[in-house]
Amino acid sequence: MVIFVMGLPGSGKSYFALRLAEMMDAVYLNSDRIRKEVLRGTRYTDDEKLIVYEEMLRQAEGAVAKGKQVVLDATFFTRDIRDWYTRSLQELDETVFIEVEADEDLIRERLKRPREDSDANFEVYREIKEEWEPLRDEHLVLRSTDENIDSMLDTAIEYIQHGMYDKGTGR
Repeated sequence: MVIFVMGLPGSGKSYFALRLAEMMDAVYLNSDRIRKEVLRGTRYTDDEKLIVYEEMLRQAEGAVAKGKQVVLDATFFTRDIRDWYTRSLQELDETVFIEVEADEDLIRERLKRPREDSDANFEVYREIKEEWEPLRDEHLVLRSTDENIDSMLDTAIEYIQHGMYDKGTGR
């Protein structure tokens, strides 16, 4: 199973995705970590985003081929990127989409704090928000606050374990 955890910078998706991967004993692939591994400096250009997404897909395919569950943590902000991944990974395993959202005021505060892996600031958030293409297919949407991680994880595990996603499309 491949679980896509998507959302805007500062939404809480990485905090959530890492804990979900730990609970599921899944391989955790984070676009910010991969960006730091494959690029020097970050400007979040389209070319840089493509390089990061290509490397993340390569690592995901390798993990799935070894029979591992995978949690992918990235914005997945366009339909083209999501469709590309779904086509590539659906042949190998089921795919599930989870979108993490948060209030913009909370996102602004979160993006002021230093974060271990991400260099995204509020300007990057605004840029990606402008390009954001909503996911129209069936998926789980979780609302992040600074106090509800346990509830988010419980909801996600129930969604995944009970097959509440559309297995026909992988979402």
